[in-house]
Amino acid sequence: MQTTITRAGGSLCTLLALTACGSNHAPEELNQLPAYLGSITQADYDGKSNDLLTAGLGKTGLAAAAPAYANADQPTPQELRRNAIHANYRAVLDIGANSGYGTLYGPNVDSSGNVGAGEGLIGGSEYIAYADDGTGKKNVTLMVQIPASFDPERACIVTGTSSGSRGIYGAIGSSGEWGLKKGCAVAYADKGSGTGLYVFEDDSVNLQNGQRAGRAAAAKNAIFAPDLSDAERLAFATANPNRIAFKHAHSQQNPEKDWGKATLQAVEMAYYVLNERYGVLARDSSKHLVRLTPKNTITIASSISNGAGAALLAAEQDTKGLISGVAASEPQVQPAASIAYSVRQGGVAVAGPGRALFDYATYAALYQPCIASVAGSAGRCTALAAKGLLTGADLAAQQADAKKRLQAYGWLPESDALQAAHAGTNILVAVTYAYAYGKFSVTDKVCGFSFAQTDGTGNPTPLTSAQKAASFAAQNGILGSVFYENSVGGAKVYTAGVSPSNTLADQSLDGFLCLRSLATGQDSVSGSALQGALAAQSARVRAGMVEVQVSGKLNGKPAIIVQGRSDTLIPVNHASRAYLGLNAAVEGANSKLRYIEVTNANHFDSFSSALPTLIVPLHVYLNRALDAMYAHLKTAQALPPSQVVRTLTRADATTAITNVNLPPIAAAPVPGNLINVTGTVVDVPN
Repeated sequence: MQTTITRAGGSLCTLLALTACGSNHAPEELNQLPAYLGSITQADYDGKSNDLLTAGLGKTGLAAAAPAYANADQPTPQELRRNAIHANYRAVLDIGANSGYGTLYGPNVDSSGNVGAGEGLIGGSEYIAYADDGTGKKNVTLMVQIPASFDPERACIVTGTSSGSRGIYGAIGSSGEWGLKKGCAVAYADKGSGTGLYVFEDDSVNLQNGQRAGRAAAAKNAIFAPDLSDAERLAFATANPNRIAFKHAHSQQNPEKDWGKATLQAVEMAYYVLNERYGVLARDSSKHLVRLTPKNTITIASSISNGAGAALLAAEQDTKGLISGVAASEPQVQPAASIAYSVRQGGVAVAGPGRALFDYATYAALYQPCIASVAGSAGRCTALAAKGLLTGADLAAQQADAKKRLQAYGWLPESDALQAAHAGTNILVAVTYAYAYGKFSVTDKVCGFSFAQTDGTGNPTPLTSAQKAASFAAQNGILGSVFYENSVGGAKVYTAGVSPSNTLADQSLDGFLCLRSLATGQDSVSGSALQGALAAQSARVRAGMVEVQVSGKLNGKPAIIVQGRSDTLIPVNHASRAYLGLNAAVEGANSKLRYIEVTNANHFDSFSSALPTLIVPLHVYLNRALDAMYAHLKTAQALPPSQVVRTLTRADATTAITNVNLPPIAAAPVPGNLINVTGTVVDVPN
C-alpha cells in the first residue's frame, strides 16, 4: 500500500512501507507489526486495585502467603496472573525478615533507593502475544509492560527475559522491577522454555492466559503440546501412568539456541506497542508513524541467570542496533571452547575455564548427592567408590574427596558449604537439559529418566485437578520430580532408585553415569568410547550443546556482569570469568565489558536468610549495575572498573542486613580489588 504524506518544506514523497524517501531529513516510517507476532492482548492497571509489578498485592501481599483462588479447580486468568507474579517475585528475591526486602529493595523502595511507606503499586498497561512461525509449536510468550510514568521524551526499555525455565513473569522481581520504577517499558520473554505443563491422561495443556484446555481445543494457542499422535499418547500413558511433560525439556527444539532471538523479539514488540501508543497517525493511513527508535531510546538488556545469558546472546546477535548496553547478573552463559584466553585467581591458573553447562551439571549430579548424604544413607558415596570414582575409607573421607573433585573441576572453595544444598537442583538441570539439547521426545526416556509427581513412597502419582488448574502460577518451568524408570523393582523417584549394575540404593547412579556419558561421549567408568544407540544419543546432545555457545563478541556494546563468588549452580570460572576472557580474546581494546565479582553471594538469594553467616543477596548488585549502565548511557558517566566487591555477612538471621554489609561498586577500587584483563589473561585477586 502506498501512502502520500507531506514532508518538511512542503515536498511530497511516496512512502512504501518502511522505505526511506531519499531526502536529507530522517524518513518517516510506518509502524509495522512484526510478522512473527500473533494477536496482542492489552490490559490496563490503575495502580490502586491492581498493578504491573505486584498484581495488586503490594509489598505486604508479596511477603505473605499466596492468595487463595475463589474456585481452586477453575481459577480465573486474573487470579493466575496474580499468583504467578507472587510466586515468581518470591522465587528470585529473598523476602525473609532482615534480608533487605523493604529496606534495600522491594516495591516500596524507589528508583533512588528511598524507602517509602506505601505498597509500591505501579499502574500502566500490559501487552502479551506469542512469537511463532505459524505452526503454533514455538509460541514464545512475549510481554511488554509500560508504566504510567513512561515519558516518550526520555524513553527507555529494559529487557526481562525469564530466569531458569520460568514463565513470562519470571523476571518481574529482578530487571522488571528496576525498569518499572525507572519509568522504562519492560520487554519480557519466556524464551520458549517457560511453563507449559502437559498431562497425558487428559491430554491437557496450558493456554497463554494460564488456564487449562484439551490439546485439540487449544490448537495453536497452547503454550506447549508434545508432538505425539493421540495413539502414541494413549500408548505412553497406558504403559507409564502419571508421567508429565513440559516445554523446556520436551519441545524438541532446544529453545536455548534461540534465547537471544527471543529477547530481541521482545524489544521489537516493545517498539511496536510504544509507537502504537505514542506515535501519531500517518496522513491517509490507519497506521501510526514511528516515533521511538534506537536512536532516541535507551535499551538495556538485563535479567538474571538464564535470562542474563539471553541478554548477552541478544547483544551478540543484535544486527539492528536495538540494544544500547547490558547489565546481567549471574549469567548462565556458555563460551565457545577456546584456548585463546586464560583465567587466574591470585596468580594461579584456573584449569579448564568455560566448561559447558551440561558438562559441569552432569559432573555435579554425580558428586553432590554424595556430599548431601548422611550416616546410614551413603549409597551414592559407596557406589562411586566401588566404581573407582571416589576414594576414602569412610563417609567423611569420601565426601571430602567429592568436594576436592568438584574444586578441581572449577568450583571455588567458597562453594564447599553449599554443595549439598544444590544436589537436587543440578539433578533437575542434568535431566532437563539432556532432553533439551538432544531434542528428544518425552517418550524416549533418556538414560531411563522421566518426570512425574511423587507420592510418599517414591512412586508416580497423578496431579489433582486443582494442581493442574494452578500450574501456570505454581510451576517454575521444570515440573515434578525426576523418576528413574530402570530402577530395580520398577520406576522410583531418583532418590529411591536402585541401580541395576550393583543393586544398591545409590540414588539412581547408573542413570546419572549415563547422562555423564552423553556429555563426554565416553563411558563414565571405563573411559572407552560409546557405541551404538548411546553414542548416537551423545552425538545429538553434544550437537545441541554447540548450538547454544556464545561468541563473546559484544560488538563494542557497554556491558556489566555481576556474579557471586560463592555461586554453586553456575560456577564463576565457567561463566562470567570465562566470558570476560573470551570477550577479551575477540574484542581486545574495543571491549567495554566490566565484571563485578561479589564475595559471599550465591546464585540463589534465598540462602542469605537460610545461611546468613555465609551469603548476602546479589540482587542489590544487579540494581547497582543497572544504575551504573543507565548513567553511562544517559549522561556518559564512566563505567566502573572490573573488580571484586568484598561484602560482610551477618552474625545471624536476626540481624538486619544494611549497606554496611553490601558496599558499593567502587568507581576507583583499591588495587587489591581490581580485576585486570591484560591481553587475553584475566587476573582475579583472591
